[in-house]
Amino acid sequence: MKDKKILVTGASIAGPTLAYWLNRYGFNVTVAERAPELRLGGQNIDVKGPAAEIARKMGIEEAIRAQNTTEVGLRFVNTRNKTVAEFPVESSLSMTQELEILRGDLVRILYDLTKVDVEYRFGEHITQLEQTNANVNVTFSSSRSELFDLVIAAEGIGSKTRELAFAKRPEFKFLGLYTAYLTITRSATDSSWARWCNAENGIVFLLRPDNHGETRASITFTATEDEYKGLSLEEQRSALIGRIRGSGWESERLIMEINKTSDLYFDRISQVKAPEWSEGRVAIVGDAAYCATPIAGKGTDLAMTGAYILAGELYTASTYQKAFEVYEQKMRPYVEKCQQLPPGIPGLVYPRTKIGVGLLNTVVSAFGSRPAKWVFSFFGKDKKAPKQEITLPDYLNTTDRSAN
Repeated sequence: MKDKKILVTGASIAGPTLAYWLNRYGFNVTVAERAPELRLGGQNIDVKGPAAEIARKMGIEEAIRAQNTTEVGLRFVNTRNKTVAEFPVESSLSMTQELEILRGDLVRILYDLTKVDVEYRFGEHITQLEQTNANVNVTFSSSRSELFDLVIAAEGIGSKTRELAFAKRPEFKFLGLYTAYLTITRSATDSSWARWCNAENGIVFLLRPDNHGETRASITFTATEDEYKGLSLEEQRSALIGRIRGSGWESERLIMEINKTSDLYFDRISQVKAPEWSEGRVAIVGDAAYCATPIAGKGTDLAMTGAYILAGELYTASTYQKAFEVYEQKMRPYVEKCQQLPPGIPGLVYPRTKIGVGLLNTVVSAFGSRPAKWVFSFFGKDKKAPKQEITLPDYLNTTDRSAN
């Protein structure tokens, strides 16, 4: 299927990764991004497992390592800021990974890798799709129309391109949580450790260092699905402040930051379970197809793996229909595994009462004790040599390619 003209929508992580591999395989690639420029905000993400392997294949592993967030591990603290337990980066119980990078820094690396060979159109999105046996007629927000052989939506959980192209709507599995992200000014209480604090009323505060001299904050809490739906930015600020006011720890500091921040993100936490990942000549990848949520910690893995496999199958398949079919066959078992959460999660991690918070901190303290760490050193996973989660074919050396 070499030389086909493909439109990719979304310039976050899945989109540029997909564009890189499609271009390498000889496709003519255009990336359309709704935002007027790269969206460089966001929190810490980790590049591990299949994502790390793909990064090595792309030659960007060292660039990612050079943009490390400086985080040395995770500390659980109580509302008096006393350390309950700490897990350094080498611990199997730490959420900090060897390749820890800000989402925006990874987006920049992927864009810089592809911008010479791939056409990026910022401030542009699809308003209409018309599929024929030969192509897809795409109408953009600029009113221009253009023909493409295929369209692939690498957008977020609320993908508009998916809505235009797919008859069947995905299931959104709400996890009972809302989350807010923002960048805040670093203070004397911040260090190279991430700090996790449980507060009453089902609130988790998380402050993490970055490599730009600031601190990345997230506030996650229990809520009903539509409790904060459809709020304006100012209404989001007000609702968030109202929820955390009086929670102790650094809530007053966070309230001041919420009032002045320019990069607040506030939304429900839901998984996407799409019954199909393609409709005719349109396919979906990344969060648009199978968002696992930050709770699962597999977003980057899924985005980069899905992009790599989809591009490779388009390169090796005799038809796009076969490519889409095999892409789903290879990815769906991995997606389903990544979307599985341990029993009681996330509920057990977000206790609402003072007693519940105290019990959770006691359990965490036990896991962080020296005897427990010694036991886990024998049974915990080795971060430097994790088992393979999914097979990543070497598509460039596949011998059964055939042209469409």
